[in-house]
Amino acid sequence: MAKLAQTSVKYVINGSFDAEGVVEKPDVIGALFGQTEGLLGAELDLRELQRTGRIGRIEVTVNTKAGKSSGQLAIPSSLDGTETALIAASLETIDRVGPCNAKISVSSVEDLRTVKRKYIIDRAKTLLSGLLGQVPETSIIAEELMQSVRSAEIIKYKGLSAGVDVPTSDSIILCEGRADVITLLKHGIKNAVAVGGTAIAPEIIQISKEKEVTVFTDGDRGGDLIIKELKQVVDVDFVARAPLGKEVEELSKKEVFKALREKVPVEQAQFLKPLGGPSAGNNSKRQAYPERRETRPSSPRRDSRDTHAPRTGRFDRKPTITKKPVLSDEDCKFFKEQINDLVGTRAAAIYDSDKQFAGRVPVKELSTSIKQVESPAIVVLDAELDQDIVNLCDAAGVSTIVGKKQKGSVRARNATVLTTDDL
Repeated sequence: MAKLAQTSVKYVINGSFDAEGVVEKPDVIGALFGQTEGLLGAELDLRELQRTGRIGRIEVTVNTKAGKSSGQLAIPSSLDGTETALIAASLETIDRVGPCNAKISVSSVEDLRTVKRKYIIDRAKTLLSGLLGQVPETSIIAEELMQSVRSAEIIKYKGLSAGVDVPTSDSIILCEGRADVITLLKHGIKNAVAVGGTAIAPEIIQISKEKEVTVFTDGDRGGDLIIKELKQVVDVDFVARAPLGKEVEELSKKEVFKALREKVPVEQAQFLKPLGGPSAGNNSKRQAYPERRETRPSSPRRDSRDTHAPRTGRFDRKPTITKKPVLSDEDCKFFKEQINDLVGTRAAAIYDSDKQFAGRVPVKELSTSIKQVESPAIVVLDAELDQDIVNLCDAAGVSTIVGKKQKGSVRARNATVLTTDDL
């Protein structure tokens, strides 16, 4: 008697039986073959189908209790659905098993391919989920590409490692080493110069006489020493520090811009005691400089985020400095989405304080259109921000102005001015 190959099984007939006496497994199988013989013709004879392998091994379980028997049966089939259903229905005509009256009931005809399909679908979902997790977003790919390009822009300027904008910029950022310059380049800041240690090169002294100088150091004792050394020989204007215990080259883009936004005039900088020194005590976690405060209320304000914009004259050593708020992730996402929507349009989008869209107009028509908007709060532009645009938005009561980048040095009386590098 041939055994049906497991791989060819399409259906399984599931049934049960009840006999009014004690029977055994051979009695049940004999009843299946004997009482269905010739019932559906020679082509669907159960014995012949099993001999040719179209019906598989019949599985029977028997339980006997109180002089009566019952059990389960399963018949695998490689016939088509119609033929299998006919075989299943024929089983219910059996009325005796062995010497006893009996009844056979078919509970179901199970399509094994349905089970396989469910497994395939579930497994495909798992595999697809893993595949999608490996595909980076377009914005991530673009950011990685830009970082790679920017990091390749490091140059030698008067023998010093520097960003590409150092020769032409009116302001520079002095960092401790080449790795710090590369980090700033990755984040779009191209006017940094590497000091190279506490031994200040004559070229640094020469460059500082011509440009506004911001010192940006690590948040450790070495950073303190470099600042003190630079103050003795270089005309330092501002000081920015990495968070305590961190190096500039370790900082994320957000941390870099936060540190530069919070730079202070050199006169206001107060440095930590040497880390681990005998007098460090409870001061070991003190901020490297105090909260900003207005030193000359009548002085014009310079945007603290403008790290390498051209100047029109020597910058006042004690400007009025306003600390800009740190953007939430939600705000950053919102501004990025609006900037991306405007790319190539040369348009300005206006929103109210609830970030509800109020209208979109060409940038050149903003001066007339913004007057028609009630309480404009946010203006996002596909354009460079110049002083005229900032003045226009400021006068209209706008609280946040977002553009691609700044064109020169811009100042706002009340509004926060942001570029794509700030987001």
